[in-house]
Amino acid sequence: QVQLVESGGGSVQPGGSLRLSCAASGSSARIYIMGWYRQAPGKQRELVASIRTGGITNYAKFVKGRFTISRDSAKNTVYLQLNSLKPEDTAVYYCNAAHPVLPERYTYWGQGTQVTVSS
Repeated sequence: QVQLVESGGGSVQPGGSLRLSCAASGSSARIYIMGWYRQAPGKQRELVASIRTGGITNYAKFVKGRFTISRDSAKNTVYLQLNSLKPEDTAVYYCNAAHPVLPERYTYWGQGTQVTVSS
């Protein structure tokens, strides 16, 4: 079992920045692939970025160098730095932990944190 607690969402003007954090707890949390997803109103949840224990990252195409995912293994915490935010980035952002071998069986979600980009 892995528990995920997110923080760092909020409201920001276009072009602004936010940093999301996700603290993971559980004896095996450190081996999981950690990711950030988002869901805008009326849209499906989509992957934003993910990071493996070895530091290998994967980004959605719409990120285009604006976001950076990182991981502090000592703290079991994953971060998502959001820069150059646009109104279309407005969504609830969810932290995800997926088992590297059995993701269909062991996948966990945080409660979500709202990011609003508006002038």
